Amino acid sequence: MPHDISGHDLFEVREPSVQRIPFVFNSPHSGRRYPQSFLDQSRLSGQQIRRSEDHFVDELFSAATALGAPMLLAHFPRAYVDVNREPYELDPRMFDGPLPPFANIGSSRVAGGLGTIPRIVAENMEIYGGRLPVAEAIERIETIYKPYHAALRRLIARTHARFGFCILVDCHSMPGNVRLAGSGDRPDIIIGDRYGTSASGTLSRAAIDILDDLGFNVVRNKPYAGGFITEHYGRPARGLHAIQVEISRALYVDESTLEKTRAFPAMAQALASFMQRFVAHACQGDHATGLAAE
Repeated sequence: MPHDISGHDLFEVREPSVQRIPFVFNSPHSGRRYPQSFLDQSRLSGQQIRRSEDHFVDELFSAATALGAPMLLAHFPRAYVDVNREPYELDPRMFDGPLPPFANIGSSRVAGGLGTIPRIVAENMEIYGGRLPVAEAIERIETIYKPYHAALRRLIARTHARFGFCILVDCHSMPGNVRLAGSGDRPDIIIGDRYGTSASGTLSRAAIDILDDLGFNVVRNKPYAGGFITEHYGRPARGLHAIQVEISRALYVDESTLEKTRAFPAMAQALASFMQRFVAHACQGDHATGLAAE
C-alpha cells in the first residue's frame, strides 16, 4: 500500500541564512503527519497512535537555526517508520511473507516491538490488526528511511568539511514516569553518548553541567544511552561527535491529552539558553581544536 505523504511532507531541513557553528540538530521522532492509509491499517485510535511521538521536540529546539545551525526534522511519525534504528530491523511476525536475508530479526529492539517498522506504541499497544505486506515495509525504508539518512549525512559532512569537526545533537523526549533503576529518581533530562564512545567526554560533561546550572535534574546514559543515530554517526576520533538529549515530557506537555502545558514557553526558553551556552563552550578556541583533533 503506497503511503500518502511525499516530498516536503516527509521531512525538512531548517537552514540558517548562514551556518555559523559546527552543529547539526536532529529531531527524528517529533513527526505528526499520519498517512491516512496508515491510520486505516491501525487498530488504535488517533490519540493512542500518537503515544510514541517525541511531542513538539522540534519546537523546543527551534532556536537552533537562529544560533546558526541547521536542523533536520521528521514530519512522518515514528510509529510509521523509525529512523533511529538500523535500516532493516524487522520483526518477521509482522509480515505476510519472508523478509530479505539481510534483515536483522534478532535485535533487542525488534524483540521489544520497536524495530524500523514498529509493532507497538508506548504502553505495549499493538499498532496493527493483521500482518503487513513485506513490500510495504521495504517501500517505507526505501522512500522515507534512506532519504532521511541521506539528508542527515549531507548535513554532517558539510559541517565537518567547513569547520573541521561536527557536533550532532539528537533531540528526543521520554515519558515523565521514567525512573532510574535502584533509586526511583525521575530525571528531567538524560544526556546519552553511548557510554563515551559517540562524543568527547568533556563535551558530554559540559552539556550536563550547563543543564544542571539551569536547574534540571540531569543524568548520563541511563536508561537511555543513545540509539542508532548516536551510535552510527558519532566518531570522536574523526571529529564527529553525537549526543542524544532526552527531555521528560512531564516538563512541558500534558501526557493524557498530549497538549502543551503553560510551562512550554519557559521550557523552550531554557533549552535556547542551554544551546547558546553549549555552543559557546564547544566553539571556544582550545576546546574546539581538541574536538576537531580527537
